[in-house]
Amino acid sequence: MESQRTFLFIGLMLVSFLLFQEWNNDYNQPKVDPSATTQTQQANLTESDDFIPSSSDSGLPASTTLAKRSVIEITTDVFKVKIDTKGGDIVESDLLQYEEVKGEETPFMLLGEFEGNQYFSQSGLIGLNGPDASANGRPTYHSEQTSYTLTGDGLRVPLQFTDSNGVSFTKTYVFKKGQYDVGLEYTVNNTTSTPIQVQLYTQVKRTVQEKGSLVDQNYLGAAYGTDEEPYEKYSFSDMADKNLNESTQGGYIAFIQHYFVSAWVPKQDQTNTLYSLITSSNAAIIGTKAEPVNVQAGSEQTITSIYYMGPKESDVLEALHPDLDLTVDYGWLWFISQPLFVLLKWLYSILGNWGLAIIAITIIVKSLMYPLTKAQYTSMAKMRALQPKMAALKEKYGDDRQKFGQATMEMYKKEKVNPMGGCFPILLQMPIFLALFYVFLESTELRHAEFMLWLTDLSAQDPYYVLPILFGASMFITQKLQPMTVTDPMQQKMMTFMPVIFSVFFLWFPSGLVLYWLVSNLISIAQMLYIYRGMEKKGIKVRG
Repeated sequence: MESQRTFLFIGLMLVSFLLFQEWNNDYNQPKVDPSATTQTQQANLTESDDFIPSSSDSGLPASTTLAKRSVIEITTDVFKVKIDTKGGDIVESDLLQYEEVKGEETPFMLLGEFEGNQYFSQSGLIGLNGPDASANGRPTYHSEQTSYTLTGDGLRVPLQFTDSNGVSFTKTYVFKKGQYDVGLEYTVNNTTSTPIQVQLYTQVKRTVQEKGSLVDQNYLGAAYGTDEEPYEKYSFSDMADKNLNESTQGGYIAFIQHYFVSAWVPKQDQTNTLYSLITSSNAAIIGTKAEPVNVQAGSEQTITSIYYMGPKESDVLEALHPDLDLTVDYGWLWFISQPLFVLLKWLYSILGNWGLAIIAITIIVKSLMYPLTKAQYTSMAKMRALQPKMAALKEKYGDDRQKFGQATMEMYKKEKVNPMGGCFPILLQMPIFLALFYVFLESTELRHAEFMLWLTDLSAQDPYYVLPILFGASMFITQKLQPMTVTDPMQQKMMTFMPVIFSVFFLWFPSGLVLYWLVSNLISIAQMLYIYRGMEKKGIKVRG
């Protein structure tokens, strides 16, 4: 039994290491120098290698020309956005209600220039008569103002362009108070005497970034949804291997990262083409193309889409598209993570503190799992009580492992002891621990969430390592309280150092997750004392 327990502890240690790797993949975002960002962005505004999907799906970049253009600044209660008049693209988006670094006033930059790496949202009209398909390059729009500020419930930012034939194109961004979804409206006024055809495309462009070392990695990747595949990741390597080319009713495309997402949701009542490309300048693009639209002579028509750039809030994302909430990626244990997060949010609404909500959910989970915990400790105690009989069987059969094994199983059956009784409950608890890990990893609400005292950010590591040390101490106490039968010196050393090893692993874990494990251990200690006291009253020897 002790060798099995040691094996389980080693397995748990391995899982912890893998979780640590995964957390580093997702948590460590590149830090941005705002001044350097602004300078880099202004320097690059006149350099464009934007991919414009042709109506024939040739997959080739359209020719471009350098043109002098400017930036329009929009400020709302949640955004500070910059739009390039060349093409009318969103080239920077600061989320005013989210700090880049906890305790600093610099807002989190979702779109923009990150140390030379680009992250833009682009859209345009191609097709037979689309201005973005012109041999002269993308259009330069005119705006009545260089800056706009939302003062009411909504703000419309119109950009205007008229081609050489006199066709008027008005590209309007629609911002709404308190919302991270931005409406896009293309109004085409065909003043000519012949019909014209245009086709809307929307895309997100981001420089390909490779993962760094173990302690300096960042999760980044594209995703899309179709009428057949509600959520599919499409990484940089996937794009490099094969361009995405999916035709679907509705659908969406997105770039996802830790806590935030950027997504285009085209009209759902039409057939859209989802595509991707890696450009020659090492930019990854994923986008959508709508159906061609015919605008009759002397008529006007409006084409629309929706762009979301903000936190991964499941309810908000699901309202935009039924499957967009899947970008809050809880992994393969989503069916456990989702209800746990719903419960956690409900507890927070009552307690008003995420740390207290974590403690409360730990108490609830441990209470629900008490029958398994009792079975685990009872089995371990019974195994401890059978050690003298085990020693007698080993002495009787010597090196005959087959007879010793048969005699052991007969003894287990006679004494009604399940040798896996202490292992199985541990294995059942692991999915819950893993599911909660992904809750901490993906839930924007827990980003920079405060608890008390020095714990001002439950999504970051404990700055003074108090929780990991307390966790190690609680694990040590748990070991001392458990019935110990191991006699092998090597196993004894492993068991002794296990709390230290786990404490070291937990130094870099989100403090909210370490808080959960610490409280879980404390509750386990209390449950263990209660269970063992009851067993000792029945005459079952628990500890030597």
